[in-house]
Amino acid sequence: MVRVPRRAFLIGSILTGAGVLASCSASGAATGVPVTATSPAVRRLEQQRRSPGQQVASARLTPRPVEVDLGGRIVSTWSYDDQVPGPLLRARAGDLLRVEVDNQLPVETSVHWHGLALSNDMDGVPGLTQDPIAAGDRFVYEFTVPHAGTYFYHSHSGLQLDRGLYGALIVDDPAEPGDYEHEWIVVLDDWLDGTGRTPDDVARELGIGTGMGGMDHGAMDMGGMDMGEETMLSPLLGGAGDVSYPHFLVGGRVPDDPMVLTAAPGQRARIRFVNAAADTAFRVALGGHRMTVTHTDGFPVVPQDTDALLIGMGERFDVLVTLSDGVFPLFAQAEGKTGYGQAVVRTASGELPIQPRPDELDRRVLLGTDLAPREYVRLAERDHDLYHSVDMGGTMSPYRWTLNGRAHPNSAPLNVNEGQRVRMRMRNMSDMFHPMHLHGHTFALTDTGLRKDTVTIGPMRTVEIEFDTDNPGQWALHCHNAYHQEAGMMTTVSYLA
Repeated sequence: MVRVPRRAFLIGSILTGAGVLASCSASGAATGVPVTATSPAVRRLEQQRRSPGQQVASARLTPRPVEVDLGGRIVSTWSYDDQVPGPLLRARAGDLLRVEVDNQLPVETSVHWHGLALSNDMDGVPGLTQDPIAAGDRFVYEFTVPHAGTYFYHSHSGLQLDRGLYGALIVDDPAEPGDYEHEWIVVLDDWLDGTGRTPDDVARELGIGTGMGGMDHGAMDMGGMDMGEETMLSPLLGGAGDVSYPHFLVGGRVPDDPMVLTAAPGQRARIRFVNAAADTAFRVALGGHRMTVTHTDGFPVVPQDTDALLIGMGERFDVLVTLSDGVFPLFAQAEGKTGYGQAVVRTASGELPIQPRPDELDRRVLLGTDLAPREYVRLAERDHDLYHSVDMGGTMSPYRWTLNGRAHPNSAPLNVNEGQRVRMRMRNMSDMFHPMHLHGHTFALTDTGLRKDTVTIGPMRTVEIEFDTDNPGQWALHCHNAYHQEAGMMTTVSYLA
């Protein structure tokens, strides 16, 4: 049973009052009052998604304080069921996914199902779609899984994502040919918890919630934060993050004791990459191989061969690789930062090269925006009914990140009505990249038609997207840099009726 959020009335009042501040075109402007997560329209749509004889995929997640082994390094952190990443969840498109969350943390939590166009009351954003799950309480997420693809789940409460509260979610399509012998799910992460600082410590250092920085940074701009250790700049992304990390993980392990993926020479592997990091994009390559990109954010793309792939936070990519004979590094360079994560692909005996960094990282590097969709997943052509403009900005001192000049919770919602085609211009007016993620929908890049739910936007770049308003509720739109989100770079796509 879904409880009415304590803040539902307050949120509705704020959204209604602030709606006039949203940037939109005059023709077709959205009107009405907010459709909340408990509105009949939300429940009615979920009932329409369900079918007689629908299969049920059940799981249980227990977030709690634990000690985990990152590959010879034992750290105290929070995780799901004593492991990082959390348990792999799997369902088929059209299944009913039922996940009981037993919160054994000392604080409130939530679970967001990243990339899924699910029922709004199950989206897992505290204060917007549900009450947070209190310490010692349980909550059951139950929703129809709409589309096949590579997704993940993670806490949407504070900076809990940067502790270890995340895991992969795979939705299978029974019609896919499966023309590969191996499937490898590779989750990337940046890690500091339990190594002397926590994410909350970093937030205080940055000045989140205080209106001022807690460290003497000297002269700073928006291109990155030194933190006394390194300057974080990328030739592809500009400012490459605000936080320096002691470790980068592939599959929950540090490079000293890596995850090992085994196969036979000549076999094909499907690698599903998930970037679960809080502040780090990764440049990924498999030494001695080229990769063929087949999907991004769950949607098939026109296959493209590449030497390396740049993956922003929250993005997912599927690739196919025909494996050679030998031992090869699956290398995840922290883009613009010092350090890397690594796994090992083994099709023969032997050792890795002394210098594991593959040359492929310095050859062709593919970004998500370089891809094109398969024709059958393009949005149907139609004129847009509504136009929104979203400008990303921010400062490092004070540490404040904004959409249209305002920081959440004071950002103005982007109002829509059901049944509209919305065009949105997202303009990055800062010197740092932002992976922008829209909950509850997938969108199309207007220049290529590529379908995604998270798009990485470089400094001083503009991306235009379109999406159909076919999933009523209140939906977060935010930067998937966890620290930018906490410092205000979030708003709401608000359905009115």
